[in-house]
Amino acid sequence: MNMVQARIVVDADACPVKREIVEAARIAEAEVVMVASYDHRLEALDRVSIVQVDRSDQSVDLYIANHLRAGDILVTQDFGLATIGLAKRSIVLSNRGQRYTDQTIGFLLESRHESAKRRRNGKHSKGPKPFTDDDRRSFLQSLTKVLHDLQENTSI
Repeated sequence: MNMVQARIVVDADACPVKREIVEAARIAEAEVVMVASYDHRLEALDRVSIVQVDRSDQSVDLYIANHLRAGDILVTQDFGLATIGLAKRSIVLSNRGQRYTDQTIGFLLESRHESAKRRRNGKHSKGPKPFTDDDRRSFLQSLTKVLHDLQENTSI
């Protein structure tokens, strides 16, 4: 059987599902690359590489953009980085399990732009809703499905 070696690249600075990624990757025998600034302490494990970059604003994003490959699974909550991942033909998931697509990313970027304009004009929003156990389960379910589909060589 022709097994596809999956690689999960993680925007790890503020990622709340690192444990779930490592567990799903272990089961699927996938490689994980966690990219974070030196401000975050991460521990390398079997099949989990840690890449630490300087703490400047876009260092993690730039590293990922320069090393991401077609077919990689990118986990990020950053819409700009998600757009780059889609352009590189990666599979892109949010920390809540949402799969970003070429069809949805434009709307998300526009919403972010509108929110930024409102903030500049003195209007404040509540921010993102709190991360829940349901979000964690949804993410794990989405990642597990993507990994399974890759292993089965099906169209995802």
